Amino acid sequence: MKSLNLRPRPQSRGRRIFGRAQLDHILDPYERQQKPASGTVCPQCRAVFYDGRWEWWSPPPDKAAAEELCAACRRTNENFPAGVVTLRGAFVREHRDELIRLARHQEELEKKEHPMNRIIAIEDDADGVTINTTDIHLPRRIGETIKRAWRGKLTAEFEEEGYFVRVNWVRER
Repeated sequence: MKSLNLRPRPQSRGRRIFGRAQLDHILDPYERQQKPASGTVCPQCRAVFYDGRWEWWSPPPDKAAAEELCAACRRTNENFPAGVVTLRGAFVREHRDELIRLARHQEELEKKEHPMNRIIAIEDDADGVTINTTDIHLPRRIGETIKRAWRGKLTAEFEEEGYFVRVNWVRER
């Protein structure tokens, strides 16, 4: 008689998203626990909640849609980023406009499919540029795009027990 090797499956600590484990209890605090009704419109950006996610499309004109601010607009209004990209070094001061153009282009590509992924603000300081975003995925994509285009050193730090990422890019010359 053949015996079956029945080993217990290892218990998963959480779901896996974009190459890193995200624990189930660590969610975006700006996302509602209860989903809005389908057809709900954000009065600020005009995104529409449909089929479980926010999308860019117009609600049917014959329907009186409910209105509710989306998580990205709430984060923007409160200036509370989920992600921060810092660009540092002498190279940044010399090529600021091109680097920001790359970041804005990446935002546009991302925002077409994911309305909640936006840049909140771009701030200049003595050391370089800081870009604040509404989600944790856009900063990594901006950092990777800049690194592919201009090389330099890129690091990303995800907060262990929260919904936040800090991406740092440095190039001296």
